[in-house]
Amino acid sequence: MKFRTHVVIALLVMLSAAASAQDNYLLPEVFYLHKNDTLKVHQYTGSGFKADDELKYNSSATKRFALNEAGKKANLMTMAKDSAAPLITYKLMNSGLAMIEMISSPAPASIDREVYAKTLSDEGLVKLADQVNNSNQSQFREKSTRCMKALVAVDKPSGGDFDKPTGQDFEIVLKQSPYKMNYGDDITAVLYLKGKPLPAAQVDVYIKTTSGNIYPQTLSTDANGQISFNASRDGLYMLRAVKTEEATNNTDFDFETLQAAYVFQFSSQNEMPNDYHSFGFGNKH
Repeated sequence: MKFRTHVVIALLVMLSAAASAQDNYLLPEVFYLHKNDTLKVHQYTGSGFKADDELKYNSSATKRFALNEAGKKANLMTMAKDSAAPLITYKLMNSGLAMIEMISSPAPASIDREVYAKTLSDEGLVKLADQVNNSNQSQFREKSTRCMKALVAVDKPSGGDFDKPTGQDFEIVLKQSPYKMNYGDDITAVLYLKGKPLPAAQVDVYIKTTSGNIYPQTLSTDANGQISFNASRDGLYMLRAVKTEEATNNTDFDFETLQAAYVFQFSSQNEMPNDYHSFGFGNKH
């Protein structure tokens, strides 16, 4: 497709500090389910789709937590319990695609200058990184809003409103169901900022296989905010984007970061491993 941009990059070397370079994403335990099955959803933080730290449910930081299935939305915030991991255990009552979404906005974090400059540089934000490096401040306060989605299939790979924006400030929307794709098909996604497609923005695509290998790809959105990528491997897929801006009219924090992450599974096989343990997440023992 004409708006596809293929720039394959090496795995990113990220800092272990809790800064904006750490992705936050939702991870269902199982991606192919049946009606009346129990859906369990975890939240992880880490870099490059590695199985790093699991986060427990934090009601004070959660702005939205919902399940969209069969054209209906369930408010999971009324069911989730503080410090729970998994975040939610929910019985699925409908067939078709089901999308879990969460918006999390914890209190602003203070980050050392060198750490934050390196984080911004890793994200390709060279001008902001130079600005931080050349500052006399020893620390910077960052407000982070994390807009997360995950998509599962319940009996059939169609239905639902997964292909429409949900109103997150920064969100990724899939235009086709990955659960209906064949090997080699193109998948199109749109990146939205406050409801409008965002052009010339970086979107990273990570594919994690059962061997533990992670295959990264960096794409750039076209004039319509779209990217296209290939269903080239069986495994877990994560699309992620980050937008950081200086907070010029706010005294509570210096920078504001928006994160978007979308996780789903693609399989061209009938008996592809279907649980998150197979991809290196959770306790296998």
